[in-house]
Amino acid sequence: MLLNDTDWASLATVCGTGESLPAALARLLDPDPAVTADAAGKALGEVTHQNTLYEATVPVALYVASILDEPGVSAGDFGPEADMPPPRRPTLVRLLRWLGDTAYDADDACLAIAERRCCEPDPHENEEMRAFRDLRPAIFSAVRPLLDHHSADVREAAFVAAAPLAEHPLLAERRSELAGHARHLLATSADRRSRDRALDALKAWGHDTNDLENPSDVAARERYARLRAERSGWDGGYSKHPPF
Repeated sequence: MLLNDTDWASLATVCGTGESLPAALARLLDPDPAVTADAAGKALGEVTHQNTLYEATVPVALYVASILDEPGVSAGDFGPEADMPPPRRPTLVRLLRWLGDTAYDADDACLAIAERRCCEPDPHENEEMRAFRDLRPAIFSAVRPLLDHHSADVREAAFVAAAPLAEHPLLAERRSELAGHARHLLATSADRRSRDRALDALKAWGHDTNDLENPSDVAARERYARLRAERSGWDGGYSKHPPF
């Protein structure tokens, strides 16, 4: 079992080592929503900070992926609460969003930026990011069934997580399937973050998105272009689009 077989105390986190992570991760399966919300905050906050992956991030991601179909995680109200701040958001949506943000922080663009910062090639640089990238097919397998979840909030979060995972070469054949989910999301969702992810994914996969954009998308695209021009001298990446 991952929780018992991992040497958590030897793995770096945001503020130390991961010795407290097994207890927090185990509480993600608690039937009390307040307990799971607190556990999610403690466990996920320990392994991701300011778009950085740590040694403990990979085993946490594997554990999170392994419990997505657990009744204690997937149960709950997936209506208005999904739009609430993280402490009140259903656990499944929250975990999917975390997987999605982590996947974007390890995507091809972020890796390219990280490699450009290195003066000399070093196989030990960006090990945490590379380790996560190697596991993208396994994580995708856990996320994929949720693309057809009965809750629109879960389906949306699942797509946003699946899109960056599908950059892995072994998942290329899944992109046409994901394109259909992206089009459905754009036809039904007004969430700015999710729409940006769907449009970016479709463009990356060679699809024409002109007929899928609404006035809000066009305004957002133009705003991002202005911000990119203003920040053109900055060399970095974010899991969220500007403005921040």
